Amino acid sequence: QVQLVESGGGLVQAGESLRLSCTASGSWSSINTMGWYRQGPGKQRELVATVTTTGRTTYADSVRGRFTIARDNAKNTVDLQMNSLKPEDTAVYYCNLAMTFSSYWGQGTQVTVSS
Repeated sequence: QVQLVESGGGLVQAGESLRLSCTASGSWSSINTMGWYRQGPGKQRELVATVTTTGRTTYADSVRGRFTIARDNAKNTVDLQMNSLKPEDTAVYYCNLAMTFSSYWGQGTQVTVSS
C-alpha cells in the first residue's frame, strides 16, 4: 500500500507563489511516475506536471514556464513550485504515484488564487 500526504496549499493573490509538497510512504515499484493533478470548480481533474524516477518531466501547457516539479527519490517526496499564480490556477491539487498496474492519490490540498 502507498500513502501520499500533501501540504502547502493556501490562499494567495495573483502573481504570488506557493510550494506544494507530497510525501509518499509504503512500498512501490522503483519504476514509477509521480505527479500533480488539479480539479477546479466544476471541472474535471487534469494533469499539471509529472516526473519520472529518471527525472523526465511533463507539464500542462497552462503551467509551463510558471510551475516546476521536482522529486527526491531518497526522501520519497515530490514538490511543485508554483510561481506567477493566476486565479484560474484555483483548484484542489492532488499528488499521484503511478506504476504500471496501479495508481495512488493523496487527499488533495486547496489552492485559491484571488485577483
